[in-house]
Amino acid sequence: MKCPFCGGNESRVKDSRDIGDAIHRRRECEQCKGRFSTYERVEKSPLMVIKRDQRREVFDRQKLSMGIRKACEKRPLPAVEIEKAVEEIEQELDRLGKQEVSSSVIGEMVIERLRHLDKIAYIRFASVYRSFADVETMFEEIQELLSRDKPESGNGS
Repeated sequence: MKCPFCGGNESRVKDSRDIGDAIHRRRECEQCKGRFSTYERVEKSPLMVIKRDQRREVFDRQKLSMGIRKACEKRPLPAVEIEKAVEEIEQELDRLGKQEVSSSVIGEMVIERLRHLDKIAYIRFASVYRSFADVETMFEEIQELLSRDKPESGNGS
């Protein structure tokens, strides 16, 4: 590490602290004894989203958040729950470890979270995302949603 004071190439790490997305290191130059700080961060290449028409665009957390918020508009959901869903999806995408991901993968992640958060928000998002052709298709989706969430009967309880 080059000293910002004398240009010397030798420095000693005096203190290291994890500060979330980086490591803060306090250093001392071996030549002039000047002290300075450095920050170490993992450099990530941006995640590319492959759209339905095969175009690629950089993943935009804000766009994801806006889509979920739009589906949840005027619903009794705390903002913290919506933010948590966005955060979970972003973390799941990071865990995939891929440089490119299909928009359909992200859409399915959103669908899954909304299904558990709010049924109306789920149907709103699904109607746009899955491009329901008519009311019957939407009705079938609602019936499937209701049957999936019904408790099992006849289990002897």
